[in-house]
Amino acid sequence: MASSPLFNSFLSKPTTAAPSPPSTSLSFSAKYVPFTAITSSSDSSPTAESYSLDEIVYRSRTGGLLDVQHDMAALKQFDGQYWRSLFDSRVGKTTWPYGSGVWSKKEWVLPEISDDDIVSAFEGNTNLFWAERFGKVHLDMNDLWVKHCGISHTGSFKDLGMTVLVSQVNRLRKMKRPLVGVGCASTGDTSAALSAYCAAANIPSIVFLPANKISMAQLVQPIANGAFVLSIDTDFDGCMKLIRQVTSELPIYLANSLNSLRLEGQKTAAIEILQQFDWKVPDWVIVPGGNLGNIYAFYKGFNMCQELGLVDRIPRLVCAQAANANPLYLYYKSGWQEFQPVRASTTFASAIQIGDPVSIDRAVFALKNSNGIVEEATEEELMDAMALADSTGMFICPHTGVALTALTKLRKSGIIGPTDRTVVVSTAHGLKFTQSKIDYHSRQIKDMSCRLANPPVQVKSDFGAVMDVLKNYLDGRAS
Repeated sequence: MASSPLFNSFLSKPTTAAPSPPSTSLSFSAKYVPFTAITSSSDSSPTAESYSLDEIVYRSRTGGLLDVQHDMAALKQFDGQYWRSLFDSRVGKTTWPYGSGVWSKKEWVLPEISDDDIVSAFEGNTNLFWAERFGKVHLDMNDLWVKHCGISHTGSFKDLGMTVLVSQVNRLRKMKRPLVGVGCASTGDTSAALSAYCAAANIPSIVFLPANKISMAQLVQPIANGAFVLSIDTDFDGCMKLIRQVTSELPIYLANSLNSLRLEGQKTAAIEILQQFDWKVPDWVIVPGGNLGNIYAFYKGFNMCQELGLVDRIPRLVCAQAANANPLYLYYKSGWQEFQPVRASTTFASAIQIGDPVSIDRAVFALKNSNGIVEEATEEELMDAMALADSTGMFICPHTGVALTALTKLRKSGIIGPTDRTVVVSTAHGLKFTQSKIDYHSRQIKDMSCRLANPPVQVKSDFGAVMDVLKNYLDGRAS
């Protein structure tokens, strides 16, 4: 195999002394502001409405989304080179809590929290996989990468946001705020992350799951971590409506991405991608989208790096949706004329089976400000893409299959060029979705050809029979 395009740059990277962390006397801070204040002005502009991160608040006075706004003037006391060097110096270290891919950027995430209140599994720092064979053989691309965010503590991207949210809850409980636990609606991965981090901090977790709509591997995670699990006869949108009602009546902290703290952790994946490319900006980043917090989180991470001088531009973003749950795609195709929620149909990409996404406004803002694109994938397209990727050495989830389908369509249309550096974000580990892979490779999916199925061959326990089968296989490979 040829060497990675990054290999030589890693070999020649000069060694420099790690910079000292910012003095604790400096006042880095962050607060909640209405999301409309972010969209209508720069991050550093004052707003009449704001809240301490120690307040339990999820919506603005008008009912709109909130966003976490950092004191950019304080952060700008240090130049881009300083922040690049500081973040790089923390990678792979065990110094608490900076060995985490999230908390290595603490000053940009939750600057005022005490290290003792942080709940971390040293999440992040996930593999950026050079998808050489998939790119070169199937897409005529030589610079395709897959960011395996599912290689994390609970096997999903959600760990990045949950370490921040649960850490803040841990802080609030130590401050004697009346919180009896943390709750979420989930299609699987959010509940796994929430229950694991709450278990580590001895905080009760309450999970609302749509009955019979998530994989067994996803269901067992919150159960094993001791969460109180309610299996509810509805879809994700129904569970989301219920958890919002419950958290408005009971002292249970809401952990869904309506809560903008989650996005502060998730944005660090964007910063991490830049680190892994030695602070060179890729041309494209493709993210699966369901509730749509992820695409905004990536935008926010890239945008902070540009504003603080670590890079001089941001990538173009692509949000990939399943065709069975595609309200953002329909909105995009209408020229952003009018958003209409949809009734999401069943999809193998179960984590993004969401018809009324909470973060629709965040996603539109991110896409408009990154010259972004929205694409979709049918069930057959996403399952074929997953099987094709697996056959080149990956082992991905169906949601990554959605993102790879979007890539394939944009590559075939010429929008993404053969030399464009492109990163596909893989949001969960493939081992959570083994049943869908089994069904595909055994051709048990109704109305799907499963054209790349690779079922085991039944053969008698006989040397001659085994030899015949092997010769046929090898002859077929050689032809």
